[in-house]
Amino acid sequence: MKTLKKVMIGLLVIFIATQFYRPEKNISKENHTAAFMEETNPPNEVKAILKNACFDCHSNNTVYPWYNNIAPVSFWLADHVEEGKSELNFSEWSSYSDKKKDHKLEELYEETEKRAMPLKEYTWTHHEARLTQDQIDAVVKWAKDTRSLYQLGNQPK
Repeated sequence: MKTLKKVMIGLLVIFIATQFYRPEKNISKENHTAAFMEETNPPNEVKAILKNACFDCHSNNTVYPWYNNIAPVSFWLADHVEEGKSELNFSEWSSYSDKKKDHKLEELYEETEKRAMPLKEYTWTHHEARLTQDQIDAVVKWAKDTRSLYQLGNQPK
């Protein structure tokens, strides 16, 4: 029993110590998605869906929940955001080639259609990110239509 008590105290000390070290937050003060929104011109419904279901993990600005202040959750969330941004970063849209933009829109609607995005872990605590079939259909239609901007010389000016 003494060993268990020592282990528990050790774990408590480690837990408390980790509260003083936090990963850097993904926060931008700029209008971080303006170029993407202007270029792709989503309808208002899709804009709201992207804001509520995508931008926290796929842009340079995350709105953090209160529990992000508790380690190890803060590290887990930071990892998810970094991984999300590495796959698609709406804030970096203007740096993508037309071919990459086309491919990212294709991935966006495919992942949304098969309900792989947004992640279930995200929708557990972000109820507004739980997409209805009508919302999924709206995103898919918009993304498919928008891909035409980047195909066959139809690039935006």
